[in-house]
Amino acid sequence: MADKQEVARLKKLSHQARQNLVKLCGSYNGNIHMGGDLSMIDVLTCLYHHTMNVDPKDIQMPTRDRFILSKGHGAVCMYIVMALRGFFDYDEIVRTYGKLDSAYGQHPCKVRLPGVETSTGSLGHGLAICVGLAAAAKTAGAKHRVFCMMGDGETCEGSVWEAAINGHALGLGNLVGIVDRNKQLMTSFSEDSVKLEPYADKWRAFGWNVVEINGNDMEQVVDALDNLPPVDSGVPTMIVANTVKGNRISFMEKQVKWHCGSLNPQDMERALSDLDAAYAKEQEGV
Repeated sequence: MADKQEVARLKKLSHQARQNLVKLCGSYNGNIHMGGDLSMIDVLTCLYHHTMNVDPKDIQMPTRDRFILSKGHGAVCMYIVMALRGFFDYDEIVRTYGKLDSAYGQHPCKVRLPGVETSTGSLGHGLAICVGLAAAAKTAGAKHRVFCMMGDGETCEGSVWEAAINGHALGLGNLVGIVDRNKQLMTSFSEDSVKLEPYADKWRAFGWNVVEINGNDMEQVVDALDNLPPVDSGVPTMIVANTVKGNRISFMEKQVKWHCGSLNPQDMERALSDLDAAYAKEQEGV
């Protein structure tokens, strides 16, 4: 059972991250991948502020856990969560995001952003990179973990399943995949297009330890990440995080058009009001 005080702390951080995301979107003269950022923000908050062994003051620490954002279009969410952890400056993100020569682009670049493990954007490659990182760590006898965040849509890529086969074949107990299972693609709902269900069973068939959670329930997220098998278990873990795209903003939830969009001042105020109301309701249940 997750510690209630720690869960409350993480909920507060996740709420702050959502607010910062909305404010950035409201100030930026262009579109941001809001929907998928909001669906995965609880998991990223837990990873960077609770689960992973990382230090913004020592980004090359050999014993650090590694995180790869395979769904690279969720970069803004990662920037904001990492900024709250001390890796980046939020004001600089707001001031420079999306501008020519800015380090903060719509997809992450490891060359420009120390602390980001690899550049991503072309979907379907993150898990394969993580298999390589995890295999190298296992060979070296290292004890850190390698985490990979994917979108459910990108798991239509064949390269994902090649990586899945090898993660199991190599006995990578230090490898943790997380799928943001918001059940939406860029222009449609996934089950209307590609029929991914029975989704979790696919990963089980590839020999992975599968954990299914509500990825927008911080207590479930903490429980799942606190109870991973040992790194030497020999079995990789896949957390299927069932989420809602546009989570906690009424006019964005489950709306295909909010895969990527912008906010005018009125919509920004509505979004912030929705977030405050959702957080207040959540606090009533604490």
